[in-house]
Order: sequence, then C-alpha cells, then structure tokens
Amino acid sequence: MPRLFVGLELPEMVRMRLGLVRGPLPGAKWIEPDDLHLTLRFVGDVDNPQADELVGFLDGIEVAPFEIMIREVGAFGGRDPRVIWAGVEAGPELDALQRAVERACRSAGVAPEPRSFKAHITLARLKGASPDVVARFLGSRGSLAIGPITVDRFLLYSSRPRVGGGPYVVENEFPLV
Repeated sequence: MPRLFVGLELPEMVRMRLGLVRGPLPGAKWIEPDDLHLTLRFVGDVDNPQADELVGFLDGIEVAPFEIMIREVGAFGGRDPRVIWAGVEAGPELDALQRAVERACRSAGVAPEPRSFKAHITLARLKGASPDVVARFLGSRGSLAIGPITVDRFLLYSSRPRVGGGPYVVENEFPLV
C-alpha cells in the first residue's frame, strides 16, 4: 500500500540554495535538500488499484507551463510553531493545477483535503520549539528571493509507508502542456 503525494520538483540549484537556510534551531528537524519539493496534494496510504486510478485522472490534467518564485521564510503554528517554510509566489496557473489535482484525487476516491492550499516548501518540522527562538531565527534569515523557476511538469511521489518522509520516490511524471 503506497503512501502518495503529488508535488512539484525543484531544480537542484534551488534545493541547494534553500538548504542554506538551515541553521541551529532547537526542536527543528530539517528536510534534506534532495527531498525539498512543493506539495500540491497529500494523498496518503492507498491500495494499488486506487493508485492506478489516480494516475489515470492525473494524466488527464491540462495546464500550461508556468513560473514560480520563492520568497520569504516563515513558520506555521503561531504560538506553537510546527513548520519552517519558504513561500511560493505564482500566477493563477499554480492554483489551477492544484485545483485540477484535487479534482483528480476526489475522482479517484480520495477524501477531500480539509485545509485550503497555501503554496510553500517545507524546510523543517518543529517539535517543542520556542516561538521567540523561531522568530529570532526567521529574523536572522533576511529576505529570500529565488527564481523565476519554470514549472513544466508535476510528479506523483511515494514515501515510506506509515512513516512518511524521504527519501521520496518518483512514481509518475505528468508534463504540462
């Protein structure tokens, strides 16, 4: 039973630059640069027939290639920070792609995603991190500007069952047309 998600691969140079954001931060588990990506939709654990059905729906998505920019570093979780992220700016094409991926997932019988989509790249997961320490860390990182990055495909990834995390395996790729 594979654990799947749909995402955008980042060029190696971009992953390396994002890796430079890393630093000493108590409670942070940093994502390895090779595993950095932009998740469009977490699918979860599915059986092989459902995964095959999902691939068929994803293959029918038609969105033109587009560009994204990576800007700023922030945290999710407010007074209980859980994630350090890099923000992603894009035009309406990214939202159109994400909505099409969501429709494909629902068509394949995957439960709807309850959270609204916020384009970002997870850099670290936090556990027990002090909000003040996280705020100082983010303040020391200054501005971030990477791009433009051309997006000409999206990928179906698998991760380790019941555990998640990398290394991730590319199961299928879908070109944008």
